[in-house]
Amino acid sequence: MPRVKRGTMATKKRKATLKHTKGFRWGRKSKERAAKEALLHAWTHAFQGRKVKKRDYRQLWNVKINAAGRANGIKYSQLIAALKKNNIKLDRKILADLAQNEPKVFQKVVDAVK
Repeated sequence: MPRVKRGTMATKKRKATLKHTKGFRWGRKSKERAAKEALLHAWTHAFQGRKVKKRDYRQLWNVKINAAGRANGIKYSQLIAALKKNNIKLDRKILADLAQNEPKVFQKVVDAVK
């Protein structure tokens, strides 16, 4: 069987690993073994973080809608229930944006469901 020298591929693999750990603290950015271990954890947390981000944004939207709704004399739960009952299909992201940036439009939406 012929001899295979893996020098170029091994170097390429190491460089790719270290490229991903740029900005990590201590030796995890420069030492190959520590970098591999750090990446295993980092990519796991990144996956979870993408899910958590969605949760956090929905929670933030709910708070914004509730604050604007109460300013217009209606609770969050009553507002969402009234929107569903009147078949007004605005999602929470849009409602929160209206509540923050277009309060007059949000007030019209609230008046429509009252």
